[in-house]
Amino acid sequence: MTETIALLDRLVAFDTVSARSNLPMVDFIETHLQMLGARVTRVPSPCGQKAGLFASLGPGGAGVILSAHTDVVPVEGQDWTRDPFRLTDEGARLYGRGTTDMKGYLAAMLSAASRAASRPLTAPLHLSISYDEEVGCIGMGHMIDHLPDEMRTARAALVGEPTQMQVATGHKGKQALRAICTGQAGHSALAPRFTNALHVAADFMAALRAMQDDLAKNGAREADYDVPFTTLHVGKMSGGTALNIVPDRAELLFEFRHLAQDAPADLLARIDRAAGDLAAQHDGADITLKPVFAYPGLATDTAAPIVARARAWAGDAATTKVAFGTEAGFFDGLGISTVVCGPGSMEGQGHKPDEYITRDQLAACDSMLDRVIDDLCG
Repeated sequence: MTETIALLDRLVAFDTVSARSNLPMVDFIETHLQMLGARVTRVPSPCGQKAGLFASLGPGGAGVILSAHTDVVPVEGQDWTRDPFRLTDEGARLYGRGTTDMKGYLAAMLSAASRAASRPLTAPLHLSISYDEEVGCIGMGHMIDHLPDEMRTARAALVGEPTQMQVATGHKGKQALRAICTGQAGHSALAPRFTNALHVAADFMAALRAMQDDLAKNGAREADYDVPFTTLHVGKMSGGTALNIVPDRAELLFEFRHLAQDAPADLLARIDRAAGDLAAQHDGADITLKPVFAYPGLATDTAAPIVARARAWAGDAATTKVAFGTEAGFFDGLGISTVVCGPGSMEGQGHKPDEYITRDQLAACDSMLDRVIDDLCG
């Protein structure tokens, strides 16, 4: 694990919180891969302040994709007792922002690429390294259209989000939306004569809650999930300028996380109908829905060959499904057999102060990637 931990030390030192540029870290990774002889494609973000990488080692043919993201969540407001952007080695645990989510797996990927470069590969090892995953898988949503042709024929993709090295075959998809509710401005002394946009927003939130209740009672269910049904959640409500002015604008930021059985287009249509019906009940009111971001879910059949193969790679690992979203659905949408498996615990360490990865989990990940390389050598 010497190289994996050395690479993790370098990666943690890059402050790649999603709000900041990841270009210094991408430069470092690109140089590392080019020195190994990898074929590297750099994909700049639309704003030019970030980038992702696709890279391949070995011959042509149907290889395996290893997938990770570069960005991490903020540390502001968290009670860290160690420098979050300096790897702190305390024996069994390695502390630092992103060690679990997911620079630990990224370091293992880069270390595996070094080992693969000296092996007689008969099929290629591919690496996918993205940006802005933590803010809605936005980076991969842009990058996937630039996926090199040789990667589109991959026989499998292994997304290394933290699963404690279990093989995750599914997670829900997500869509985030903004509801812009408009009403009529006026003096609060005459409030009943005007349509209060905050009241419209509150009524729409109540309609979303009623829809959630219906999905929980009557919708599709998957017992493998902690929350076994599609969920609706309002995360933010805002509006108004002063107490003595009837607000003419209010906004709701909300999301739904859907099971594979619940088509997002159907859910959107249902939400849109509820918005239209509610607006019609108020004079001068309107509710406009605007998409913020979306990513697809993952629903890999547990009988699919990739599941048995991934379990073997991970040392006869158990299968599971995860509550959080990943980039796996983008690869699955291209017909690439995809699972999620990586070191660390999202529930235990992800997004928390004093985030850490254990040496045991990193060692298990290195062993898994060694088995992947062995398979690629035929």
